[in-house]
Amino acid sequence: MIMTSLLPALERVLLTLWVGGLWVSGFIVAPLLFAGLESPAQAGSLAGSLFSIMSFIGLACGTLLLGLRLLRREHPAARWPLLVIVVMLVLVLAGEFVLSPMIAELRAAGQVESSRFGQLHGLAAVLFIGNCVLGLVLVAFGQRD
Repeated sequence: MIMTSLLPALERVLLTLWVGGLWVSGFIVAPLLFAGLESPAQAGSLAGSLFSIMSFIGLACGTLLLGLRLLRREHPAARWPLLVIVVMLVLVLAGEFVLSPMIAELRAAGQVESSRFGQLHGLAAVLFIGNCVLGLVLVAFGQRD
C-alpha cells in the first residue's frame, strides 16, 4: 500500500525537479543574467554553468524516472511516457557531452562571433526547448496513479 502511493509521488517529485528546473533556468534565470550583468561573456559563462548543472540533474532524475517507469506493470499503450523520458535523456546527453564541449572549445578560442558558434548555440537551444516541451507534455499528460 505504501509503495503504491510512494512511487507515483516520487515520480512527481523527480519530474517536477527536472522539468521545473529546465523552465526556471532557461526562461527566468538565464534571461535575468543577460539583462542584469554588464558583460555578456560573464552572463554566458554563468548561464552555461547553470545549464550544465541542470543537465546533470536531468540525467539523475531522468534515469530514476526511467527505472521507476520500467517497474510499472502497464499496458504497452500506456508506456508512452517511458519513450518520452528516453528521448529527453538522449537530448540531455547530446547537449551536455557533444554540443557543450564544442561550444566551450570555440569560446576558449575566442570564436564566439563565428557562424559555427552561432550554429552550435542555436542547436543547443533547440535541444533545450525540445526538452522543455517534452517535459511539459509529461507533466500535463504523463502521470497516471
